[in-house]
Amino acid sequence: MDKQIILEGIDPLEFFGINNSKIDLITSYFPKIKIAARGNTLNIQGEESELILFEKKFAFILDHYVQFNILTPDIIREILASGISSMEENGLNDTDIIVFGNNGKPVRARTPNQRVLLDESIKNDLLFAIGPAGTGKTYTAIALAVRALKNKEIKKIILSRPAVEAGENLGFLPGDLKEKIDPYLQPLYDALQDMIPAKKLEEFMKDGTIQIAPLAFMRGRTLSNAFVILDEAQNTTINQLKMFLTRMGLNAKFIITGDITQIDLPRKSHSGLIHALKILNKIKSISVIEFDKKDIVRHRLVRDIVDAYEKKGGGGRSERMEQSKRQRARFR
Repeated sequence: MDKQIILEGIDPLEFFGINNSKIDLITSYFPKIKIAARGNTLNIQGEESELILFEKKFAFILDHYVQFNILTPDIIREILASGISSMEENGLNDTDIIVFGNNGKPVRARTPNQRVLLDESIKNDLLFAIGPAGTGKTYTAIALAVRALKNKEIKKIILSRPAVEAGENLGFLPGDLKEKIDPYLQPLYDALQDMIPAKKLEEFMKDGTIQIAPLAFMRGRTLSNAFVILDEAQNTTINQLKMFLTRMGLNAKFIITGDITQIDLPRKSHSGLIHALKILNKIKSISVIEFDKKDIVRHRLVRDIVDAYEKKGGGGRSERMEQSKRQRARFR
C-alpha cells in the first residue's frame, strides 16, 4: 500500500534533518515501512496496519513541531518510544510540556497529579506537593521554576533542603561550606542539570540567579521575585517550616515537597510538614497536591517497593505510617 504525506508551510531541511537524518531516525522505528522524503513530500510504502500506526505516531511528531517549532532527535525518540495507547490513555500531549531541557528534550507533566501541580502552580502562590519517592514532585517543581525563570516571571530560583543527618550544624564534615552541604543538595543539582546547559547553570550559580542552600540559611531573608522550593519538608521541625513560610516576599511562588511516611527527625520532634498541612489547609490560595503510587515514574520496581513497605508499616515506622494516613484524611 502506498501513501503520500505533504508537509505544507514547513521547512523540509529543518523537519527532515541534514541528509534526512531525522527521517532516517523515524524510519528505524518502522523497519517494515519504506519512507522516502522528497522536497516537502513523504512517500510511504507498507502494509495497511503498519501505515496506520506510522500515521498516528507521525501526527504526534508533526503536531509537536507545528506548536513548538522545534524537533530534535531526543524529542523524536521520546514520541516514538511511547506506545500510542499509553499516550492516549495518559493524555500525553504537548500541552503537558513544562519546559525544554538540554538538547531540546521536553520536560513534561507525565502523570495526573503532576498535571494538577502544573495547573495549581498557575492559580496559587503556595503549594504543598506530598507523596512517596519517585513520583516526580521535586523534579516537576524545579521544571516549573526553570520555566518561570526562562519566561522572566521571576528573577531567581531558590532551592533548599533540611540537612537533617548533620543536625544542620555541618561542622564535623570535611571540606569547605559548599563541600559540606553538597551531598544533601545533590538531587536538586541533578534536576537542574537536566534542564539548563552546564555553562549557563554555572553562570546562574555564580551570579545568584539560582541559589541552593540548606534550610538554616533561609533565616532572616525576605524572598521576593523568586521561585522557591523546599524539598524533603517532612524533615523540618514546626519552627523551621514556619520560619521558611514566612520568608515569602512580593512576587514569590513557594512549593514545598515531602513524603510524610519518610520522617527522619528524632522521635520527640514533630514534623513541620504534617503540622502545616493541618493548620493551613483552609487558607485560600494554598494548594495541596497528594501524589500516590500511581504517579511513580522511576523504575517499575519502585512502585512495588513502596507498596511493600506500606503493607509492612514502613520497616518499623508503622506508627508514622498510621499518623500519615490520619493526616491525609484531615487535609482532604
